[in-house]
Amino acid sequence: MQSDVLVVSNLNRSMNQVLNQVDAVASYKKLSPKGALHLHLLAEEMMGLMRSIGGASEGRFWIEDDSGVFKLHLAVVTRMSSQKRAVLTGTASSGKNDAARGLMGRLRDYFDRDADSDVADTSPMLSDGLYEYGGSAGMADMEWSLMRYRDEISLKRQRNEQDAIEAWDELEKSVVTHVADEIKVFIRGDRVEMVIYKRVQ
Repeated sequence: MQSDVLVVSNLNRSMNQVLNQVDAVASYKKLSPKGALHLHLLAEEMMGLMRSIGGASEGRFWIEDDSGVFKLHLAVVTRMSSQKRAVLTGTASSGKNDAARGLMGRLRDYFDRDADSDVADTSPMLSDGLYEYGGSAGMADMEWSLMRYRDEISLKRQRNEQDAIEAWDELEKSVVTHVADEIKVFIRGDRVEMVIYKRVQ
C-alpha cells in the first residue's frame, strides 16, 4: 500500500497534512495506539527537519506499508547555495546554526546543501554511515544509513575519539533513533530522499 504523495513546503502549514495522512493510514491499517504514536512521532521529526531547511524549499512526502514495515519518505530537490547559507547563518542571533545540533540537524545538512557540494563534508561525522555507489543506472550516487552510522560511531567511541563520543551522545538523546528501525538518506544529483523504516503491528 502507498499513500497519496503530498507536496510540502517549509514556508507554509502544508506539513500538517502529513501528520493527518499518517494518522489516517494508522487508523486504516488498524494499528495499535503505540504503533500509531510511533508513526506520528517519526513523521513529526521528519517535518521538523523539513521546517529547518534554509530558504524556500519544496518536498514530497508519502508513506508505504510493506508487510507491516512502514516507510516514511521525504524527497527534496536541494536549492541552497553556500553563499546564501552563510548569510542566513551569519544573521542568526547566536552567530551559528543551532538547528544543526543533534542527529536530525546533521541529516538536515544533506538537504540544506549545494547540489554540487561534496556531501561527505557537509557535517562532521556524517561521512560515517555513508556509502558511495559506482554510479550504476537507477541507483543513488550515495546512501547514508543509520545502522552503518551507529556501528561506525560505536567503533570510534571505543577508541575514545572525542567527535565519536559526542556523536554517540546525540544518538542516545535522539527520539527518532529510539523509535525508528532504520533511516536511510539517498542522494542523487540535486535530489535527496530520506526514508524512515518502522515495523508496526
